[in-house]
Amino acid sequence: MTETPLLMEIDDAGTAWLTLNRPEIHNAFDDTLISDLAEALTALAGNPSVRVLVLAAEGKSFSAGADLNWMRRMAAYSVDENVEDATVFSRMLNALDRFPRPTVALVKGAVFGGGIGLVAACDIAIAAEDTVFALSEVRLGLIPAVISPYVVAAIGARQARRYMLTAERFGASDALRFGLVHKVVPSEELRAAGDLILGILAANGPAAIAEAKDLIFAVAGRPVDDAVLDDTARRIARLRASDEGREGVAAFLEKRKAAWMKE
Repeated sequence: MTETPLLMEIDDAGTAWLTLNRPEIHNAFDDTLISDLAEALTALAGNPSVRVLVLAAEGKSFSAGADLNWMRRMAAYSVDENVEDATVFSRMLNALDRFPRPTVALVKGAVFGGGIGLVAACDIAIAAEDTVFALSEVRLGLIPAVISPYVVAAIGARQARRYMLTAERFGASDALRFGLVHKVVPSEELRAAGDLILGILAANGPAAIAEAKDLIFAVAGRPVDDAVLDDTARRIARLRASDEGREGVAAFLEKRKAAWMKE
């Protein structure tokens, strides 16, 4: 078994790469990998040099879900021990969902169970055209509980009511139609498609991107009442008066690249 289940690298452009590294078992995860992901997300969130986070995987598959050996151990846990174990997973997913910079998932092969949760918690997801997805928990007498907030937000309650109940497999084209992924490409073009998105993100103000992500969480599902009107007005006013906002507008008017854009 691979000794380093999670690889982490920050490149010169400020892109943090988290790569699942258990290819011999299709990157199935256990408590160690979940803990490693949680620690990495905390560290990267606090690193000001990080502008984007990419979640990828070694080998043929993104993630086949839970490791069988981990499942065997969990079966012997008490209810309280299972709650503690599941809470670590839920906190990790929330940290990914609320990561303060853009997150991009590059997915391929098998994406089952909790693997779908990782994809749904990322801001942008790109899939190889031969990727196969399944919310397979009910086949094991379980439910996709911890991942459900992110999956339902991504694919909607209507699709969840079919695929969480049937555990049917679905392909990348269906995942695109459901909203789970944003783009489907040939497998050999997956990295290039990721690089294209990274280039697009790099042209945008890093603080503005972080603020835009927080804005989405602030307004999603809320009525457009006086509180929302006041909050959104204050948000744009703050950005207009910020150094980055002033630099961005000045660069646009002067027809030059903004200071945050690297050559």
